[in-house]
Amino acid sequence: MANKEKLSILLVEDDENLGMVVKDVLEMEGYKVAWEKDGNAAIQNFMKNHYHLCVFDVMLPKKDGFTLATEARKLNPKIPIIFLTAKSMKEDRIKGFVSGADDYITKPFSTEEFLLRVKAVLKRCYNDISGEAKTVFEIGKYKFDYSNLSLTLDGNSETLTQREADTLKLFCINRNEVLTREMILKIVWGNDDYFTGRSMDVFIARLRKYLAGDSKIKIVNIHGVGFKMMVE
Repeated sequence: MANKEKLSILLVEDDENLGMVVKDVLEMEGYKVAWEKDGNAAIQNFMKNHYHLCVFDVMLPKKDGFTLATEARKLNPKIPIIFLTAKSMKEDRIKGFVSGADDYITKPFSTEEFLLRVKAVLKRCYNDISGEAKTVFEIGKYKFDYSNLSLTLDGNSETLTQREADTLKLFCINRNEVLTREMILKIVWGNDDYFTGRSMDVFIARLRKYLAGDSKIKIVNIHGVGFKMMVE
């Protein structure tokens, strides 16, 4: 496995004291840690950055840990997830694993045990880690460079806004699969109210225009559900 200095962990914990302790313990072990305190901020962070492991509390403001795990899995199906929670009921543990958990640690816990279980999950999930996230996508005749916000066709590049790039990246990761309106809105915009929904429709119309140079690419509206980017 790669050096721990290359391993990034997203910690989502709303308890100030526990969050600080867990962050410090992980950083002392050499991991790079980003700490968020609510579910919405966490998914926005996850969308824009690359992590090797997520540690999610279950009872979070704005978006619970189970929902957060489901959305993170939509963005990266292979990301390992550890739930860190006071909930110890059998039903909650089962729901945690159904939501995509690789481990489930109940509070209170020892920092030694926590670190051992973090290492065990990372060792199980990675044989070799490059530390690099996929940021360049081939879409039909197009090359989409997420990091540089560029969409290129035949040497001609279009510069996207960050939100356009976030939306297109979500479609690229889930090409030929249906994405619900709610999923897109919550991951890219952070909420799913009516006015945000109208804004999303405008952004998707722009993406269709940008991709019009290849007839084999279509972003289709699945009535009453959401959208699917179809690439032949």
